[in-house]
Amino acid sequence: MDYKNKKIAVLGAGESGEAAAILLAEEGAMVNLLDSADEQKLQQKINRLRALSLPISVIAGERAVNDTTVYDRAILSPGIDPAVPLVQNFIRRRIDMIGELELAYELCKCPVVAITGTNGKTTTTQLIERMFNGSGVRTLACGNISPAFAAVVRKSGELDIMTIEVSSFQLEQIRTFRPRIAVWLNLSANHLDRYNSMEEYRTAKLRIFENQTDDDVAVVNLRDELPPLKARKTTFSAYQSGGDFELRDNVIFHKGVPVLNMADTKLRGMHNAENLMAAMAVGYAHGLTTEQMAGPLSSHTAPPHRCEFIRRVGDVDYINDSKSTNLDALEKALMSETRPIVLIAGGKDKGFEFDALATLVGQKAHHAVLIGQMADRIAAGWQANVPCEKAGSLAQAVELARARAKAGDVVLFSPGTSSFDMFKSYEDRGNQFRSLVLSMT
Repeated sequence: MDYKNKKIAVLGAGESGEAAAILLAEEGAMVNLLDSADEQKLQQKINRLRALSLPISVIAGERAVNDTTVYDRAILSPGIDPAVPLVQNFIRRRIDMIGELELAYELCKCPVVAITGTNGKTTTTQLIERMFNGSGVRTLACGNISPAFAAVVRKSGELDIMTIEVSSFQLEQIRTFRPRIAVWLNLSANHLDRYNSMEEYRTAKLRIFENQTDDDVAVVNLRDELPPLKARKTTFSAYQSGGDFELRDNVIFHKGVPVLNMADTKLRGMHNAENLMAAMAVGYAHGLTTEQMAGPLSSHTAPPHRCEFIRRVGDVDYINDSKSTNLDALEKALMSETRPIVLIAGGKDKGFEFDALATLVGQKAHHAVLIGQMADRIAAGWQANVPCEKAGSLAQAVELARARAKAGDVVLFSPGTSSFDMFKSYEDRGNQFRSLVLSMT
């Protein structure tokens, strides 16, 4: 669509919505940015947008929810559930709607590689960015990882490829989005507070392959059963043999040839071996050699809040895995530890149960401290396998964990669910944990 002089609504004033509004205004559109939050909460954003002197108006609160303006198109921010009244108002009025991902793709001037999966998206996206740039292939990482795709798409003409982390929420509203290389890392229970079933969640993620052709590449986890794909397929798994990429004795093999020793990297654990495999598969698909990829990949360090070592206190290590927002991430964190664990877990109720991990928790942890909305239900499912205590705050949880930990133990903060019942985000949650541990005397 040519957006010049078009009347466009952007639904949701978060990072993606703000970026979309600015991009559209620069394209010549007349933009209304709508958010159901009170205007007072949006005042800083309103002031920031006003200072840009662009044709963007912010409509907040009930005015946004009940807006009757006629629009040529609406752009839906990925964090906004289509079921909320703000969006339903536009659906009822049959206003054409796409997502921020699709909007930015319409204006992108280079091919894209897109990475999705329940876990490992950010690490793999950053690995690919480092690998490409370290090999002379110009790229930027964006999307769900931040910055938003819409915030950086104007730089796409200067790039060889755009590296985009994409969530199921972003994929819900695509039409033409077509990655030259699409990466499917894994799938496990998550976001069941937004989706009615695992199948609905899976269907949203599978849209990453929807517009690919046999000229494109799909990098997929061998363990996941996917429908037939049009793209050429490359498979990987650190947990079973038979894929193009395998893990043997801590060494990554590609089609039977050793290509990367995990000991030479700064990443640990089988889950990170899969992230590295996926990144290398992308590199081979783009024409890179093993030698070009090995150096940049080996120098990469894990992002914060992902099994991040904080400090050792009294011969007890404290690990921040606040990015653990689902059961699969918690399972991987538990599996990556060989020492006895005191586990801090729990948070927002996302519609799934923790009972499936009871046996593993009993094998790996000798004590569990539970927080958040899910604390009582987790305790009910785990208490036959491991002693459980509930804490009313993260500070209390850290103190209880410290009291239960013995020399040689690990205090692992791996919530296994989202943070919004107690914290602004998983970053806020992890930063608070880090501060509490660093303040120990």
